Amino acid sequence: MEGTLLDASSSNMEIVDFRRLKTWHQISARDTADNQSIAGQTKSFEQSPFPHNAEINKKVALWAGDITALNCDAIVNTTNESFSDRDSLSQRILNKGGPQLRHYIKTNLRGCRTGDAKITKGYSLPSRYVIHTVGPKYNQKYHTAAESALFSCYAKVFQLMREYKINSLGLCAINSPRRGYPPHEGAHMALRVVRRFLEKYGANIDLIIFVVEDSDIGIYELLMPLYFPRSANEEEYAKYYLPKDIGGKDGEPVLPERQIRIADNPVNAHRQLDESVDLSSGLDASVIVGKSSFAKMHGDIDKRWRSPHGVQRTSSDPVSSELQRRTHYERLLRRAKMEDLSEIAALRCLYVTGEDRFGRPVIVFIGKRLVLSEIDLEKALLYFIVTLDRIVQEEYSVIYFHTLTDNRNHPSLNYIRYVFDVLEYKYKKNLRAFYIVHPTFWTRIVTWWFATFTAPSIKNKIFCLGGVEYLSNLIPLEQLQVPSFIMDYDFKASESLAAIFLRFSLFFL
Repeated sequence: MEGTLLDASSSNMEIVDFRRLKTWHQISARDTADNQSIAGQTKSFEQSPFPHNAEINKKVALWAGDITALNCDAIVNTTNESFSDRDSLSQRILNKGGPQLRHYIKTNLRGCRTGDAKITKGYSLPSRYVIHTVGPKYNQKYHTAAESALFSCYAKVFQLMREYKINSLGLCAINSPRRGYPPHEGAHMALRVVRRFLEKYGANIDLIIFVVEDSDIGIYELLMPLYFPRSANEEEYAKYYLPKDIGGKDGEPVLPERQIRIADNPVNAHRQLDESVDLSSGLDASVIVGKSSFAKMHGDIDKRWRSPHGVQRTSSDPVSSELQRRTHYERLLRRAKMEDLSEIAALRCLYVTGEDRFGRPVIVFIGKRLVLSEIDLEKALLYFIVTLDRIVQEEYSVIYFHTLTDNRNHPSLNYIRYVFDVLEYKYKKNLRAFYIVHPTFWTRIVTWWFATFTAPSIKNKIFCLGGVEYLSNLIPLEQLQVPSFIMDYDFKASESLAAIFLRFSLFFL
């Protein structure tokens, strides 16, 4: 990540002083607003709602690191209502805060409502305070309510900042993946609310650090220039790629059709961020996700994989291409949640079963059960996405059984390229190992070619295994639910190999 991390010498320190982090204005702006990147696009705004402001850019930083190591006034902990969230980040904060932090939470806080925030001392943490907030559980049907609750989390965090005169804040992504909130939409919310807060109260703030996990680096690098442009070029670029829905004067959600601000009480819609706001109510409200101009920014690309040339990019600009890919994935995920995929599920060609010896979930794919002439490949992709989207938030392994497959079971390379291109970065990053069991010689050649020229990021994670027994060191075989035809083939193949070895040995006796 260019320029957003500490130097190697300082990133290895146990405690990281926020003053040593590079601020956003110190990171070189990319030349994004060229003719190629905006060709064919329509401006969302004639005047940028987030103009270039060097002073504001000095008060934000993007950092991929351990929030518990930050030496700043306060850090944010995104948790659940009972402070028992099993999310690794929340657990790390509580563990490093020590028994005093846990005891105080148990005896004094006794829970926190969705959309609310509560503050404690940092105790054993380098930070003076910890602000605990509860993000919403996401349900597409109640998108409006979830968006409202997420804004309320940020509003309450900033309210506590002002009350306790907190000048430096380590801000994690409150939209917890464990609660299903789309990370892309959550990042838009975080960035615009922080920008509006700094426009009003930035004079009293030293630094707000967006502390992101590895899976969110790409999202924030992509979107930060839209809300915090560092040059005239980035400001111009933002006019094309900002969503039309940029919220109200505090960044709060707005229903564009009626220009109604979403608040706990319409009478109090004029409240500022320094006042108490509770936006977690109204769960019967809903809007259709994906109707914004941002979601419609690109044409229908759901069917591009059918092209004999594979997926076609509309722009060679990496930022524009990344926007296209993320938008496409999110649209497919929304479709997958709405469509009937029971026919694909009944094939049992893809399923999650057990954990490996490192506690990582294992995904099994049975190649023989995927008969291309009998299924809709587009629905197969939707089932793949909806099954694995949450699994791949953390590290995982894949076992692919190539056993007894033939041409009827082998998708084209164009389709495989398309699927790989569609998948979000988290799929590639969190993949620990991809095991191919019973590969043929041709499979090994094709796999090497694909991994070398199309997917070099996972090349060193692919392993070809000659038999099921080689998996025993990875996962207990009883957990795999391996079909009997695979075990029969494996047994016969082992017998044949043993017979060949025996004849070979007798030849030399």
